Order: sequence, then C-alpha cells, then structure tokens
Amino acid sequence: MITKASRLSLTALAIAVIQITAYGQQAKKDSIYMRSNYDKFEYQIPMRDGIKLYTIVYVPKDKSQKYPFLMNRTCYNASRYGDFKTGNHPSQFLVRDKYILVFQDVRGRYMSEGTFDNMRPNVPGNDLKNKQAIDESSDTWDTIDWLVKNVKGNNGNAGQFGISYPGFYTAAALPDAHPALKASSPQAPISDFFFDDFHHQGAFLESYTTAFAVFGYQKKEQTRENWFEEQYKRFDMKEADGYQFFLQQGPLKNITDKFHHDNFFWQQIIDHPNYDDFWQKRNLLPHLKNIKHAVMVVGGWFDAEDLYGPLNIYKTVEQTSPAARNTIVMGPWGHGDWARERGKSTHNHIYFGDSLSTKYLRDVERRFFAYYLKNEGTFNQGEAYMFDTGSKQWQSFTEWPPKNALRHRLYFGVNGKLSIDAPLDQQAVFDYVSDPAKPVPYTSQTEGLGFTPRSYMSDDQRYASSRPDVLTFQTEPLANDVTIAGEILSRLKVSMTGTDADFIVKLIDVYPSDHPNYEHNPSNIVMGGYQQLVRSEVFRGRFRNSFEKPEPFKPDQITDVNFPLQDVLHTFKRGHRLMIQIQSTWFPFIDRNPQKYVDNIYKASAEDFVKSTIKVYGSSVVEAGGQGEMKAKIDSKK
Repeated sequence: MITKASRLSLTALAIAVIQITAYGQQAKKDSIYMRSNYDKFEYQIPMRDGIKLYTIVYVPKDKSQKYPFLMNRTCYNASRYGDFKTGNHPSQFLVRDKYILVFQDVRGRYMSEGTFDNMRPNVPGNDLKNKQAIDESSDTWDTIDWLVKNVKGNNGNAGQFGISYPGFYTAAALPDAHPALKASSPQAPISDFFFDDFHHQGAFLESYTTAFAVFGYQKKEQTRENWFEEQYKRFDMKEADGYQFFLQQGPLKNITDKFHHDNFFWQQIIDHPNYDDFWQKRNLLPHLKNIKHAVMVVGGWFDAEDLYGPLNIYKTVEQTSPAARNTIVMGPWGHGDWARERGKSTHNHIYFGDSLSTKYLRDVERRFFAYYLKNEGTFNQGEAYMFDTGSKQWQSFTEWPPKNALRHRLYFGVNGKLSIDAPLDQQAVFDYVSDPAKPVPYTSQTEGLGFTPRSYMSDDQRYASSRPDVLTFQTEPLANDVTIAGEILSRLKVSMTGTDADFIVKLIDVYPSDHPNYEHNPSNIVMGGYQQLVRSEVFRGRFRNSFEKPEPFKPDQITDVNFPLQDVLHTFKRGHRLMIQIQSTWFPFIDRNPQKYVDNIYKASAEDFVKSTIKVYGSSVVEAGGQGEMKAKIDSKK
C-alpha cells in the first residue's frame, strides 16, 4: 500500500532525478554549441615579473563583429573548461550571446607558474616599474593588457566574473583596474578569511577541516591533475557521523598531528589565532577604493561559505567609490546555487519558487554584461535587487540596507518570552551550563564528512530549542507581518564561571502548526511548527574588545558582548512567531572553545576544556533591521 507519506518521498526522489537529468542535458547542449561556434586557444601569458599564467581562450567563429572579453580566474583548475565545457559557468545565455571567454589558472595553481598564496595581499598602486610588486590585481591587469593586444577580434572591453574563490579574484582586481576592465561581478566572494569561510568572527570552522588539502600544498610541477589527492584521502569521506568523528579527535592539536602536520595553510592558521598582521594584510576591503567601473556583487542569503564577503564588498565600494556603478543581488540560494537551474528553487527543506536561478541568469547577469561590455539593452533593475526569504518575492531598493527600513529591538523575558520593541524584565537572569564534552550540534540531521557545510543555514531548530544548554525566546503568534530588512546587532550582557566563551545567536522563523508540507521534502520533514533558521552567527568572546588582542573574562563579572549577525531581508508572516536562541557551542560547524582562557585554542590540551555556567541578563537586546553600526564597530576593533 502506498501511503501519503510514501508518495511524498517518491515525489521528492522524482524531483531530484529530473533536476540532475535536466542539468546533464543542458551541459551536453552547451558543449555542442561551444564546439560549433567557438575556436579554442591556449596561452602562457607573461606577468610583469616573468611568471607565466596558463590561459584558455574561446573566440567566437563569427568574425562579422568584435567581442568583449569575459574572464574567470580560478584556483580550481582552468583545464576543467578546456574541452569546450563551461559547466554553465558562464551561463548558457552568455555563451550564446557570444563573448571571448577566458579561463585562467591563478599564480601557483595547475598549469600556471609561480607560488600559490591564499588571499594574496594587495599591493597598492599598480607600479608597472616595480616588477616584483605583484598581487591578484596586477596579474589581472597584465592578463587583460596582453589579451587586448594579442587576441584578434576584441572590442577593447573586458569583464570578469567568478564564484567563491574566483569571486575573490574578481573582487581583488577592482582596485587599480586596467582601463579596459568595464564590468566586474564578484559572486560569493571572500573578502577576509578571519570573518568568512575558515573563520567566523575569529572562531575556527572545524567543519572545513577536510578542505585544507586543497589549499595547503604547493604543486611540484605544472599539471592538469590534483596534486593533493593523497593528503585529502587522509580523511575517510565515507564517515557517516561528522559530529562523532570530530568529537573523537579531541582538541585541534590532535588534528594537526594526525592530518595536517605538513599543510602550510593549516600551519598559518594555527600560528595566527588572532587578527594580526598576517590576516590584516589579507583583508581586501581596505583596498577597495577609487573604483570607477561597473560592479555587480552577487550572493545567497543561505550561503554557508561566503556571506560576509558579498555584503561587505558591496558596502565598502558604496562608501569609498562614488564613481562606481555599484549594485548587489541577493537571492534565496546556498553557495553558488544561482549558477545552476534546478527547476524548483529550494534550500534544504524550504521552497522559494520556481526557476529563480534562470530569472537571475537571464534577466540580471545577462543584461549586466551586455550593457556594460557591449552597450546593448538596458540595466535598470535597481541598485539592490534582493529576495525576501519570508514573503518569497524579489524587491528592488535604491540602496542597501534601505534607509526607511524599521529597526526593531527584540527583548528577552522570563518563561521564554520574546518581545518586539517593548522591554520586558530588565532584571531577569537566564542561565545554562555549557559543556564542551557535549556540544550543541549545528544541524538537525546527522551529517558525514564533507568539503564544507551547506544545509544548516535554513535548518529546523526544534532539536536545539529542547536542549537545556540553549536559551530559547519566542513571541506570541504575530498579528501582522513583520519585515526585517538590513543589519542585525546582538547586544548581550553576560557573565560566566569560566574565563572564555563563544556566543551563538540565532534569529528563527517559527511556522504555524498547520503549515503545509513541501513536496520536494522527504516524508519525515514536517513543516507544521518548523523553526526555520533565518540568520545566525558565532562570536568568540575573547575578541569582544579587540580581534587583534584577545583577553579573558573575569569569572562572574557582568560583561558586554556586542557583535553583528549578517544582513537579512525576511518577512515574518502573520501567524508565525519570531524566535531567538542563544548558546555557546555549535559543533562541529565551529571548534569548541575550552572555556578556560588559553593563548592559542589550536594548541589547547584536553584538560583545558571545562564546563561553564553562563548567564545572559535581561538587559540584553537584539537590534534587527535598517542601517546599524556593526561595520564601524568591527573596524574599530581591528
């Protein structure tokens, strides 16, 4: 007998199969089109210091017109695009609109010469006479200069795009840009490794541990193959329970000894636990000045890897470069999901609509590059084109965050009460015991080892709200819609019996009990009463006064801990509830804080990990929406 539940499971499976099949068919069509309409060339392009970078160039066969360059610089192997395959990167729309497509291995990777450096520091000024003053901006400048002079049939304009690390390379080329660079689209770009990707506000993302092999070994020769496979295989990627795996490893120093003893990037991480000069000079944001061409930053509201980068690159360019045509697009996507159409637009268990990626690729990205590189059509969707993840609608704004957005204050009360804009008991005290030996999981589902986490960004928080080491506050069902648009700042007043602690704050949308299930989900996912994570962030308490100079807490002394969560655009609908959760472990998304202050957590011993009773006081508040003061506060701490 086929029950309703089993029908839902079969439907979810059928949707997944259809999505995979459709993607494969489109990729095959794109490859056939490329072979029929493009000629392929390979070059070793010389940089100013003599290093040569491997570059694949596809030139349209049609010579009746001239074309702009559209370039992707990557550390992930340009040869993947070498057999007339783009992997929908760029999209089928851009391929068919015809550009001179350029794919390049960055310095030190795969077929390029040189030495690789993670987040290579920017060298201001682009001094052409100083042949050794190289960075990603100079390498991009030299590449574009060579392309314009040596590839026939170009119109003198160049654009650049990239997702994730290639998004960083796109953003890194914004300062001191070549005059031919007219349009740049950094997508899910990294801007600062101390606040994005491998760290969040200084807390290490232990969930990234397996990824270090990709970034921590220099190749011995030019190659089209991965040279780090043996190191990557030190981890059993078939491990079914990542929580138990990392818990059994114990302190991070055991991971150093067992897995990453010879990894240069891991060594840099553990040697620089604070925001010292090593990290500061790799922060791209201070260098984003005097940008004069068109910039379209793209990100996903549920990007578990790079959310800080898109928002802060857009805001920085907005502040420093009035001549730039600066725009931002944020959709209901995980990391890079906008680059591939899956039909139904979902993140984890949440359904947002149909064909949202196609709408972006066809109506936004395509028009952006056509307008600024070919002078074709119009590009006027608004400076900030943002998806409301609660009302599930696109909205356009003249700026982000919008100036007219309301800034709400969320107050905590006894018996788990949460109030909007009305203080509750300022004298109340809420406490929990945080035990590093029994950390709060970061996801509702058992997950194995992976390259990086993805699904938790909108996950159901019911598993956490029942734990005694998680404080949970929620409103009554809302009488009217409440929209939070913009920045979020957590202002906590805390004390503890230990001398260090992490603080995780979550903003959650609690669905009514009669909310219908979504057909893409397995049958065991019940949306009635679902506690959808809207935004969350961790803060390592030792950095409350300075990311560069951490300091311990004094036991039982009330202390201010203020930190930002990333922006949101979310409408909490009538009948839903707002919820705030506060906790001090979030494992293994982030590493465990020993809760006894040590100078370097990466080198802590097992005996350093202690239980701590943590108190949060009723005078705490979470400010949500509008234009806040988080960026200034972070900058002042640096």
